Amino acid sequence: MSSVLNTVLCSRLSRFSNANNNHLRVPTHSVSTPPALSFNRRRLTVRAADTDTNEVKSKAPDKAPVGGGSSFNQLLGIKGAAQETNKWKIRLQLTKPVTWPPLVWGVVCGAAASGNFHWNLEDVAKSVLCMIMSGPCLTGYTQTLNDWYDREIDAINEPYRPIPSGAISENEVISQIWLLLLGGLGIAGILDVWARHDTPTVFYLALGGSLLSYIYSAPPLKLKQNGWIGNFALGASYISLPWWAGQALFGTLTPDIIVLTLLYSIAGLGIAIVNDFKSIEGDKALGLQSLPVAFGAETAKWICVGAIDITQLSVAGYLLGAGKPYYALALLALIVPQVVFQFQYFLKDPVKYDVKYQASAQPFLVLGLLVTALATSH
Repeated sequence: MSSVLNTVLCSRLSRFSNANNNHLRVPTHSVSTPPALSFNRRRLTVRAADTDTNEVKSKAPDKAPVGGGSSFNQLLGIKGAAQETNKWKIRLQLTKPVTWPPLVWGVVCGAAASGNFHWNLEDVAKSVLCMIMSGPCLTGYTQTLNDWYDREIDAINEPYRPIPSGAISENEVISQIWLLLLGGLGIAGILDVWARHDTPTVFYLALGGSLLSYIYSAPPLKLKQNGWIGNFALGASYISLPWWAGQALFGTLTPDIIVLTLLYSIAGLGIAIVNDFKSIEGDKALGLQSLPVAFGAETAKWICVGAIDITQLSVAGYLLGAGKPYYALALLALIVPQVVFQFQYFLKDPVKYDVKYQASAQPFLVLGLLVTALATSH
């Protein structure tokens, strides 16, 4: 469900969260389709990379400086990571654990919005299993898949990352993608059986999210090439899908909740844009139309904060109109510090202060999600 949502609180939170590695990267094919596509696309991309890497070799050394970076950053999968030779640590790095919390929080919000979650052992166990599905499994799948298809652009922007540096082999990456995908889908099926669903709603959500993650990162569609579509897909992956899974697990997913969470995903679009600024050079080189590339950094940063703030103000207005003024006021109170941090950090320099801004402002946004979830449950 992440699967398809920092592609994650960082995208990139893989570009939604990538937490500054790339963010994310939310059904016409069967699950068996990706293998053939993945295999063929991999060959095509490798051939295309022959030219790209020749152009980049003069710009970036083959190996990272020895002794630099943080081991903690390496385990979280964010920039400033130390070079690692332990394959299990590298595998964990590819899943970008720093992008898991938004998905876990989304499950919490969905469970709260259902109005049927109870603090007993069974419900807690269900929610934890749903969090594992959404975070480590399907977000890990999304982030690993995104890094695989981003290996040429990473050779320009971050040549020391595991895949472009050769720290992990092609076969190891592809096997990890499949293991995480099938593990996530398997857990989704178990949750449907556990919840006694007549229709396997959680499985369908997981399958749809996984497909969205694939078309977000992989050609020929590669949604991330378009700043608007790609970032909205990323936002929906990180906000809507885990919320829907949590709510479907404990209650009924209603049309008004679907619309409300998709509206909130516009704020997710804004968060995803935050992670695009650090990749402008590589995006230009490979023809990716991220919003900073398409509109310029100055305009894009205002689009970013506008998407985040206007969305939350709209949700507060919805809650007020629904006769829930106290929840609306609580949400407004959580928007104020976000605006302060936008002017203090992000609008000054979106590249220099991207991490500091996200660490400062995003906790208030995710608390706003919970306020909205609690409002819809009463």
